[in-house]
Amino acid sequence: MSTRTGSRSVPAGADGPSPGRPRPRRAAARLPVTLLLPALLGLAFLVLPLVGLLVRAPWSALPEQLTSPEVWEALRLSLFCATAATGVSLVLGVPLAWLLARTDFPGRRLVRALVTLPLVLPPVVGGVALLLVLGRRGIVGRWLDSAFGITLPFHTSGVVLAEAFVAMPFLVISVEGALRAADPRYEEAAATLGASRLTAFRRVTLPLIAPGIGAGAVLAWARALGEFGATITFAGNFPGKTQTMPLAVYLAMERDPEAAIALSLVLLLVSVAVLVGLRDRWMSTP
Repeated sequence: MSTRTGSRSVPAGADGPSPGRPRPRRAAARLPVTLLLPALLGLAFLVLPLVGLLVRAPWSALPEQLTSPEVWEALRLSLFCATAATGVSLVLGVPLAWLLARTDFPGRRLVRALVTLPLVLPPVVGGVALLLVLGRRGIVGRWLDSAFGITLPFHTSGVVLAEAFVAMPFLVISVEGALRAADPRYEEAAATLGASRLTAFRRVTLPLIAPGIGAGAVLAWARALGEFGATITFAGNFPGKTQTMPLAVYLAMERDPEAAIALSLVLLLVSVAVLVGLRDRWMSTP
């Protein structure tokens, strides 16, 4: 007995995808022994420090450490600045990602390289660069100070700018990838129906790339929350004003290691929460 598909006859018992039958699982590839040892060493290298943090944590004194006013002030400032930096990244980064993904202009590869440069640039160097441009004697900061009386360094706004500088590339890369994966014919169809480019972007493109924007925003927020080098270089370390959680951890290591461990656990918990939130995007099995 056979069934006919197009011009070919397919036997009824032949293997093939069937709506009522699950697809067979591929056999797991055998891992060579020569690769097993370095793989286990790499896993231990990445996991053991985190295990050590959990083992050495002062669990009995943890409530007291985390309820101190200094910790809550640093946590509040970190959450506020990371959220504000993510907002700046969304406002500036989504249009930038659209420009890189949907338009063709001379020097696009150079622009993309410059956008991703903060990913590999040492954060301290980024802080120095921000200081030279936006500082009171910087190229732009001098004009802001003389014309409007705006001083960005060593202020909470400086923390937001430093965090946005290092976090925005994560958002741009994620949104650009989502835009390249989205079918542009939907936008073209909206244009044929009389929608302007802005309306098509707002009503058609944004809903299509919403998961990519969400993932990029979460990554940018997590990166901003953990930023240290650019923040301390450009904004300083003033409690209640520019001292975020990473800076508080750095200072606590010198005078109270148990407090530093407690603060590190908070940041570790946030990182785990970010991974859990992105599990469907990066942690799913194909």
